[in-house]
Amino acid sequence: MISYWNNYPTIQNKLQAVCSYLEENVAINNEIISKTLVDFARSGGKLLRPALCLLFAELNPNHDEEKMTKIAASLEMLHMATLIHDDIIDDSPLRRGAITVQAQFGKDIAVYAGDVLFTKFFETLISVMNGSEYLAYNARTMRRILMGELNQMTIRFNIDEKFTDYLRSINGKTAELFYLACKEGAYFSGCSPQVVRLASRIGRNIGLAFQIYDDILDYTADKATLKKPILEDLGQGIYTLPLILVKDQYPEIFVPYLNKKNQITLAEIEEVAKLVVQYGGVEQAKVIAQKITKKALEDIKKLPDGIAKDNIHQLTMDLLNRQY
Repeated sequence: MISYWNNYPTIQNKLQAVCSYLEENVAINNEIISKTLVDFARSGGKLLRPALCLLFAELNPNHDEEKMTKIAASLEMLHMATLIHDDIIDDSPLRRGAITVQAQFGKDIAVYAGDVLFTKFFETLISVMNGSEYLAYNARTMRRILMGELNQMTIRFNIDEKFTDYLRSINGKTAELFYLACKEGAYFSGCSPQVVRLASRIGRNIGLAFQIYDDILDYTADKATLKKPILEDLGQGIYTLPLILVKDQYPEIFVPYLNKKNQITLAEIEEVAKLVVQYGGVEQAKVIAQKITKKALEDIKKLPDGIAKDNIHQLTMDLLNRQY
């Protein structure tokens, strides 16, 4: 979705280079898997993680463009792999407004496709980071993403889930990759250690706020706008922040529904969603997301002045106001 970046001309062409790299390098000697991965790479993702990596690289203009393209592409490969496997677990029919890999080709092809992306991810890293401590950082990121997903799985249908449980899950499954994207962009472009530390904190907070807004949109956006099924998490026992906040405040309203666990009907799920909005869950979640975003913006102020800093600030604000 290169058009998403029309207001960021300094990285728009670079993101096109990332897309080209993905299309050229995800193919293997298997026609079905190769077509699946190339089609998925073209299916319209926002490329947020590569974009953040490239924006932070812009803080030091004297960087190796080819290296940064590969690093940015590696981030998207890892993200794509986790999405494909998530869709298998959730049995999701739609992703990015298109039929998911698992729905179109079956779970076996989807598993193989995700596995191929993991191998391509590490092949790309080795080509640009061989001998670097950042290889270990990437392995740690994979583990933390997995642990975030496992934490989420462990607390499915748990009526007693707290904000801290939710935060632990999203810190791993979402914020970790944002953290890595910003950190790698700053580090591999040659920024100072202080800027790399700032980039790490900014990425973490952008990732947390991004996931909270994603969960808010599940209650406020329509399926056509969001380009994926809405309220899917609720039906699968994944209770996100808007619901967590109000279920503890109004247990008499929400607990009878949640006690039904996987027996809850679609009509009841839709009623719970209306009640979450009615009782202020969405607005309370927005306040928390805004506070986290404010932390990111405060750190962005400390970055070196210039167009890169301005673009990072603008993107953070755009994510705060996004509709999908």
